Amino acid sequence: MLNKKISVVVPCYNEEGNIEELARRLRDVLVRNLRDYELIFIDNKSTDATRDILRRLAENDPHVIALFFSRNFGHSQYGFTAGSEYATGDAVIWTDADLQDPPEVIEEFIKKWQERYDIVYGVRAKRRGGLFLRIAYKFFYRVYKKVSYLDIPLDAGDFSLMDRKVINIINAMPERDRYVRGLRAWAGFRAIGVPYVREERREGKTSNNIRKNIWWAKKAIFSFSYTPLEFIFYLSLVVFIASIIAIFSYLIAYIINPGPRGFTTLLMVILFLGSSQLLALSIIAEYIGRIFEEVKGRPKYVIEEIVGGKTGKYHQ
Repeated sequence: MLNKKISVVVPCYNEEGNIEELARRLRDVLVRNLRDYELIFIDNKSTDATRDILRRLAENDPHVIALFFSRNFGHSQYGFTAGSEYATGDAVIWTDADLQDPPEVIEEFIKKWQERYDIVYGVRAKRRGGLFLRIAYKFFYRVYKKVSYLDIPLDAGDFSLMDRKVINIINAMPERDRYVRGLRAWAGFRAIGVPYVREERREGKTSNNIRKNIWWAKKAIFSFSYTPLEFIFYLSLVVFIASIIAIFSYLIAYIINPGPRGFTTLLMVILFLGSSQLLALSIIAEYIGRIFEEVKGRPKYVIEEIVGGKTGKYHQ
């Protein structure tokens, strides 16, 4: 048994059907492997019975801590952030509450940590679900790795174990608009992946859909890539060269065959230039929006109540 303490951070939103089973399976794994542990659940203002279940778990088990946000802060990244800032373990594990990431994989995480790896992340070697989504996820991770200025591991989500020194670095990062798996990669350190099969959600309805997945893809790319801005430059260069070629082509055509030219050609040019400008503006707007969030300097989250726990502290 390892003479260390691990904190498990679990963001929750409307997970009443999963929390108790998740807590049971986490306990089974951690008790077999560790001297001490803590389970930190962060509720993002659930509208079902999630808060009542978490309150009961925290009151009956000294290893369980429940942090209740004052409102819904939008996505799990703030849950991972709050839990990591509150955690007191020698290492911290991030996992979702829907049981898609099997808690039993944590045993392998701990073994790799003992081999002196600072970051151990789950690699989704296979995932349950529809063919379209599986292909889309595979495609996105490969595009993201290409365009990012970080060395992003393929098919790796938030599910991971990080040593205390890594968590301290992530906690010290001041940005409000957070993409935590990107921050994990930015921190560096010795890392290794553990392949596993990602299951389908056990209970409840996922909040993810095509629109939300596109939103996540944009967040990842615009947070850790300058490629969209470089794309604007190359697009402008192509448009400029095409314009020069078009001007000379029209001059030659007019010399050979004087007379008025078609309205359709003019319309196509206007539409192409207009759409290029809108595309460039939309890319710039994504970066400006992130700057806007950062300069306001508001707290990343607000905790309304903390239930349970023997020790610990949190920082906003």
